[in-house]
Amino acid sequence: MKNVNKKTLASTLLRPLLLGGLFSLASLSYSQGSEAVISTPITLDRIIAIVDDDVILASEYRERYESVKANFDGTQQALPDDKELQRQILDQLVLESIQLQMAYRAGVRISDEQLNETLGRIAQQNRVTVAQFKTMLEKEGRSYIAVREQIRKDLLIQRVQSGNVSRRIQISDQEIENYLSSEEGRKLTAPEYRFLHALIPLASDAGQAQEIKAQEYAYTLTQKVRKGAEFNKVVGDGGPYNINSSDLGWRKLDDLPDFLTESATTLDQGQVADPIRNASGFHIVQLLSKRGDGEIIPQTQARHILLKPSAIRDDKATEAEVKALRQRILNGEDFAELAREFSEDIGSASEGGDLSWTNPGQLVPEFQKAMDSTKIDGVSPAFRSQYGWHILQVLGRRDKDVTEDMRRRIAGNHLHDRKFKDELQIWLQQIRDEAYVDYK
Repeated sequence: MKNVNKKTLASTLLRPLLLGGLFSLASLSYSQGSEAVISTPITLDRIIAIVDDDVILASEYRERYESVKANFDGTQQALPDDKELQRQILDQLVLESIQLQMAYRAGVRISDEQLNETLGRIAQQNRVTVAQFKTMLEKEGRSYIAVREQIRKDLLIQRVQSGNVSRRIQISDQEIENYLSSEEGRKLTAPEYRFLHALIPLASDAGQAQEIKAQEYAYTLTQKVRKGAEFNKVVGDGGPYNINSSDLGWRKLDDLPDFLTESATTLDQGQVADPIRNASGFHIVQLLSKRGDGEIIPQTQARHILLKPSAIRDDKATEAEVKALRQRILNGEDFAELAREFSEDIGSASEGGDLSWTNPGQLVPEFQKAMDSTKIDGVSPAFRSQYGWHILQVLGRRDKDVTEDMRRRIAGNHLHDRKFKDELQIWLQQIRDEAYVDYK
């Protein structure tokens, strides 16, 4: 029987971390003598499993069961028989509980800000606002608060899985080389192109005079774009023609129409090709952007000294000490030696503060801003970041072709994702075997 897709096992409420066999609420009544009389307990919920320090309630199971059934209604996928479905749902709840407890013990937290960002992305993927997304859920009879908290749980579980499984995965340089040499690897890492496209249509029985007129008009539009006019505005005024225009999005060479293949390999970014004639008419195309081929980015090499405020040295004193170190460097002392002696960045202090070559956006914004505004061999003024007080020295700048680095990173990420799926199943089985589970 086909297993249920575990991604559909969702939408449960936060469960209380309580132990026991039966939860009840005693209703109290008072006699004239003020003596409390406990009436018959009213059953609220029942524990169906104890998982280490957590419990799974019957209400959680029922809600998950109903959610899974509802998700499969109207689809072509076949559910397993009811007994197997119940087993799979309970197994999934047990695994979720184990992983959430691991997250809590490790101090992993998802802030409201992070949760809101995730909800915003989910809403955007559905092409609605968060408010509209909330309304959609309510129309489906689902609680927005419950869905929000389930997403928080999912994010916690993702972090636990990523941290525990990723460290079990090793990708060798040889594996990357072999993959890049394969047909699959070449296709995955092939360059991608993004074109703006417009078509001046011509009927199949168009005469020579009509063709010449359309060609001249196509050249007129092409020249306007070459002189700096915006593509969409130029083709938007189609004059005597009903021009169809579009952004073709990112496509690999094999996915482009035949008439665009030559333009992809000969045009530079931003350039417009001469009008291209085919059976449909005259095509006007502009290579808006390309990636994975000749990726040139500016890099900066810098070194820094970091001092962190502490209980012994407050923020003001830390700033003063960094400024004093800067003055010593300006007076002729060696930056690297002072970094080795004083810098509190354990990752770079032993290297004289050297951060090697960095890409734009790789460092925190305050550091990037100071680095960009400092001349080569110059020493920046003292500045504050989330890590403490810094001074930096720019050692050099260059433009670097990172095409090969990108190809290797794409290949490495793909191989990691492939191994992750297998390692995840092994790890899930391991933590399940190690957990205490008592079914009631």
